[in-house]
Amino acid sequence: MSIYRLKPTCKDYLWGGHKLIDEYGVDYSGDICAEAWILSGHKDGKSFVCTDKGDISLTDFINDQGKEILGESCRQFKEFPLIIKLIDAKKSLSIQVHPDDAYAQLHEGQLGKTEMWYVLQAEEGAFLYQGFSHGIGKAEFEQRIKDNTLEEVLNKVYVKSGDVVFIEPGTLHSIGAGILLLEVQQSSNVTYRIYDYGRLNADGKPRDLHIKQALEVTKLEKPNMEIPSKDGSAVTCDYFDVKPVKVTDEAGYTGFSGKRSFECLMVIEGEGTVVSGDDSFAVKKGDSLFIPANEGSYTCNGNFEAIITSIP
Repeated sequence: MSIYRLKPTCKDYLWGGHKLIDEYGVDYSGDICAEAWILSGHKDGKSFVCTDKGDISLTDFINDQGKEILGESCRQFKEFPLIIKLIDAKKSLSIQVHPDDAYAQLHEGQLGKTEMWYVLQAEEGAFLYQGFSHGIGKAEFEQRIKDNTLEEVLNKVYVKSGDVVFIEPGTLHSIGAGILLLEVQQSSNVTYRIYDYGRLNADGKPRDLHIKQALEVTKLEKPNMEIPSKDGSAVTCDYFDVKPVKVTDEAGYTGFSGKRSFECLMVIEGEGTVVSGDDSFAVKKGDSLFIPANEGSYTCNGNFEAIITSIP
């Protein structure tokens, strides 16, 4: 067994920019790189594992190696349970909501979406929306959608680098312009778009909205802003554990991948090395590694910051 480099698949959504290519080294030739799916087995965007035999999809890699590389916590899942993304919001994303597992499985045939954001960059004055500023009724919600006045009652959150936001299913939300972040989420691509500023797709037609579904799943109260975490993690919930790590010349970091779960290590700043057994990887900002379950201890040296994600 070994540690493996990851290669993302990219999305060119119309609100994206070019920072993921320019600043995080994402290998993509398009004009817009809105999202880089760093770790994903989802049919809408599978990431790749770099092996001696070439780059293969994460799904094929797991099939080749066996599900044991994912760890005991993943036995409960039929498919790979996470998507980890880099998101560059040059423009604001649509105001949207995600359903919970029960609704998504019934109506969409896939999981719902619990997610978290770790803000990497935020321009001065940048903000996001997270739920409502106060509770409203369903009739008012529907009327404000029709009148395009929804933003008047949304909970505006100004953010800076290092901030963490936890988004539960049913929480209306939007990433604002000028924010670049790391997102960790359940493996789902179900999004109900409520408002999109009148933007058009490449074919000149308005982007699809999903008002009926949004009315059925959106929580109409002010959200719980408390972030579930423990033991130095930024977020710990039923679906993922996300931990920031800072490595310096004076204080390296020793990690351990045991029987519980694989780990995904993404470097968000700086450079250094990650060593496991006889394998040594030079890493820099934007690099990601897949560390299989039962890999044992590994050490990080140099000067860099990383986000380590695993399954609880």
